[in-house]
Order: sequence, then structure tokens, then C-alpha cells
Amino acid sequence: MKCKRAGLECEVVKYELGSGLEDGFELFSDVVTKGWIVTEHLLRVMREDGSLVCPYVAHRRGRTFIGENDYIIIETDGSKHVCGEDKIWERFERLEAEDGK
Repeated sequence: MKCKRAGLECEVVKYELGSGLEDGFELFSDVVTKGWIVTEHLLRVMREDGSLVCPYVAHRRGRTFIGENDYIIIETDGSKHVCGEDKIWERFERLEAEDGK
């Protein structure tokens, strides 16, 4: 059966470190050793103590780690998802300009 994604409004924000959009950080060494995930394009942040961490958003399926140039999708119920720069404008249609106009 073919389906089309329901037309629900949401907020789409390009992720920037320090924006507070992530739900947490995981040690990079744990991401590599505990997960089945390609780590090549993941954002990595060096903390003052020298630890390397990766930001993520939490959702009902677990965690999605944020990669370089990713966008955060925030739905009306507050749930968050991550979408890559290569797919974001194929999946989402702009309803207004970034400056709110």
C-alpha cells in the first residue's frame, strides 16, 4: 500500500551547538562501542575535561545522534526528530520564511 505523510505543521531548525535543542550528550567512545551506527558524520564536541561527546535527541524509538548540518524537527506535541541536510527539503515544505515573514 502506498501512503503519503500527513500534512502536519512542525518547526524545522538547523542544529547549532549551544542552541539547547539536543536532549543530551553521549561519550563518543560509548557511541562507537555500544551502537550499530555509522559515526563518520556525527558531531563531536570536546569538553573541558577532554572527553569527546556526541549530541542526540531522545524519542519513542530511543536516541538519534545529530550529525553535521542536520536539522531538528519539533512537532506540535514537542517530540523531536533529526533529518539530514540532504533530505530535509524533500520531506518538508516551507510555510513561511525563516524571519517569520
